[in-house]
Amino acid sequence: MTSTNAFTTDSMVVGRSVRMRALFDFLRVIGGSDSTVLITGESGTGKEVTATLIHQNSRRRARPFVAVSCALFSETLIESELFGHERGAFTGAIKDRPGRFELADGGTLFLDDIDDIPLGMQVKLLRVLQNRTIERLGGTRTVPVNVRVIAGTKHDLKQMVAEGKFREDLFFRLNVLPVTLPPLRERREDIPDLMQHFFEQAARRSGEDTVTVPDVVRQAFLRYQWPGNVRELENACERIAQTCSCGTVGVGCLAFDMLAQDSDQPVATALAAALPHEPTPIALDDRLRELESSLITWALKVSNGNKSKAAELLRIKRSTLGDRINRCRLNENGSETTSAAEPSEGASAVM
Repeated sequence: MTSTNAFTTDSMVVGRSVRMRALFDFLRVIGGSDSTVLITGESGTGKEVTATLIHQNSRRRARPFVAVSCALFSETLIESELFGHERGAFTGAIKDRPGRFELADGGTLFLDDIDDIPLGMQVKLLRVLQNRTIERLGGTRTVPVNVRVIAGTKHDLKQMVAEGKFREDLFFRLNVLPVTLPPLRERREDIPDLMQHFFEQAARRSGEDTVTVPDVVRQAFLRYQWPGNVRELENACERIAQTCSCGTVGVGCLAFDMLAQDSDQPVATALAAALPHEPTPIALDDRLRELESSLITWALKVSNGNKSKAAELLRIKRSTLGDRINRCRLNENGSETTSAAEPSEGASAVM
């Protein structure tokens, strides 16, 4: 019987693009299998999230899901981490300790960064996958393990095999059910939904309302390359949600890289149709004033309205801070004033 607590594709991964829908369909198909899965994708594309999703939609969902990054351990430690060790196996081994394979017995073991496993260790891992038994370091007893293995890699293992950096027999043993996660720049149609998801997530954590995202900011998100993929997008949304105090995300809230870098690839047809045919003009003076207001508001907020502390955070004199508060038409707590006074000469209305 299916558990009511099982994660679903929509609750764990947000994406409506054709490519992601096809991926989700494939994950549903392989959920009932016990075959080994190889997930390939750049850093930040969600390899562990995908492995968790596969586990939660499998018959093993009630058993442990154990994730381990093979890149974290040296060649001398990784065998102990994966297979465990017996007391006295090495200096400091004062008691028996099970490895990750034993801890995941009956469930799923996710071996991320499988490409970082040394060649010598690859032979031992291959034997475990073939025989479904392990031997603890320093021991002689054979321990059977009932584990579904999911491996993750950010590199092309087939290319590593050609270069002699990865065993071909281990590659074929892992590559039974291959899953390739596309980078975010190749599925830009999903960015608006992901933005909304992460902003709502940040609002729930903070207990505040979700910020409003104007079109000019949305376009900047759509054009950015996102080298850190979904993880970078999530971090950007969380940072903006924590520092945006007016409820609407301004251009001044964005990191410089997002404003300076434009896409070197054409936007998907469906995405381009949803955007204005002409770019929206951006008044530089307005954007600079908006950035200044955002920074002053942030400093006043984190210093609880203490102007001296706020000035220290901004590395300016207290008197200078007072002048800039007046120029930006902010009140003592950093909120915009409701004065009906006309803007000074050269200033334009806030967009």
